Amino acid sequence: MASTTLLLVTLFVSASLVALSSANFNQDFQITWGDGRAKIVNNGELLTLSLDKASGSGFQSQNEYLFGKIDMQLKLVAGNSAGTVTAYYLSSKGSTWDEIDFEFLGNLSGDPYTLHTNVFSQGKGNREQQFHLWFDPTADFHTYSILWNPTRIIFSVDGTPIREFKNWESNGVPFPKSQPMRIYSSLWNADDWATRGGLVKTDWTKAPFTASYRNFKAEACVWSSGGSSCSSPPSGSGNAIPKNSWLSQEMDSASQERLKWVQKNYMIYNYCTDTKRFPQGLPTECSLP
Repeated sequence: MASTTLLLVTLFVSASLVALSSANFNQDFQITWGDGRAKIVNNGELLTLSLDKASGSGFQSQNEYLFGKIDMQLKLVAGNSAGTVTAYYLSSKGSTWDEIDFEFLGNLSGDPYTLHTNVFSQGKGNREQQFHLWFDPTADFHTYSILWNPTRIIFSVDGTPIREFKNWESNGVPFPKSQPMRIYSSLWNADDWATRGGLVKTDWTKAPFTASYRNFKAEACVWSSGGSSCSSPPSGSGNAIPKNSWLSQEMDSASQERLKWVQKNYMIYNYCTDTKRFPQGLPTECSLP
């Protein structure tokens, strides 16, 4: 873990170079597909994605990041959203890509949404955890956050942690730490698997389906021209190490208790307990603290 420790020290010292951006979709994102179904409105304060029978839509961030704390407020498709998926995630490119996923699997009216999470490293995923939420995610905006630093990934909803994936490279578990990632989001039809394993199909009479986004915020190291904005200490920084930085953030005891509460009451699937799926033995990280 010596290399990770050195990386942490370097990032700490250079933290004043960290990019802080918020809440202007015209500046921070570009619409990538959908033929007009994605829209940025209200002077860049609101972005909407829509799905109909012909196509869904999507967008991506202008910047690539190598570590960061990413917040986005989403309001999901209301009513009968069965068969639809709203994906919001970080991802690199290539055959051995890294990825950190939020996916919201649509529902029949009155049933809960399924929040699907996953972590890919070096092209390997299969680390799914799924949750129901303790509120209606279609009634209002809620904040979905990814904290990604050299020692852990923490998924949070409205500031409540729901999942932590630690850096266990010392135990042979790959961890996303070297490939810069963009933010992506899309709204698309996945009625072959999204709702009850594909048993419930999309009702196109309810289309168009729309999801809304606002209040994006990134405290992150921006990757550009082969280097990171956090790669070298700024002039005059001295040895000052900022306190409470996301670069070193861990979960305190209160956060750990909230995480346990969510996982006890709202987790509906955990790959680390799926012995049928892994008959040769659960993944290594499942037995680590």
